[in-house]
Amino acid sequence: MVGTQEGAEKSGILGRLKEQGWFRRRVVRPLVLILRYGSTPEKVAISLALGAAFGVFPIVGTSTLLCFAAALLLRLNHPAIQLANYMMYPFQLPLILLYVRVGEALVDSPPVPFDPRVLAVTLRADPAAFVARFGLTACHAVLGWAAAAPFLIGALYGVALPLMRRLRAQ
Repeated sequence: MVGTQEGAEKSGILGRLKEQGWFRRRVVRPLVLILRYGSTPEKVAISLALGAAFGVFPIVGTSTLLCFAAALLLRLNHPAIQLANYMMYPFQLPLILLYVRVGEALVDSPPVPFDPRVLAVTLRADPAAFVARFGLTACHAVLGWAAAAPFLIGALYGVALPLMRRLRAQ
C-alpha cells in the first residue's frame, strides 16, 4: 500500500529526507544546519535566548525589527534569532497584561482597566486618543518586560547552550 510505509522518505533540497514531525522539520533541522555550517553553539544559544526575549516584547509588531537590530549589532545568527522570535508569538499577547501589571507595581501606579476589546475599539476609532489613553500603560508594559528580560535570557541561554552543543555533536 502506498503511503503506509513507516519512515517514508521525501525528496527535498538537501536530498532524500526521512519524514519527520513538524518540530523536527521546522526547528531542530534548521538549527542543525546552522550549527553545521559555521555557527558556534554559544552564538546560536544566545541568538535563541535573545530572540525569545524580544519575541515577547509587549509592543506588538516590533519584535522582528528588534531581533534584526540585535542580530546585526551583536553579530548573532539572523535565522536563529528570528526562529526563536516566531516561536514566541503565541505567548506575546498573553504576557502583555503580566508585563503591564509588573510595570505598574514597579512604579507604584494604580492598575489601569485592561480590556482587549476596549483597546481594539479605541485604536480603530481614534489612534491619537488611544496613544493618549494607553501610552503610559505601554510604558509600564515595557518596564515590566525590561525587568523580566534578563532573567528570561539567562534561563533560556542556560537551557539552550547544552542543547546546541548536543545538536552540534550529532
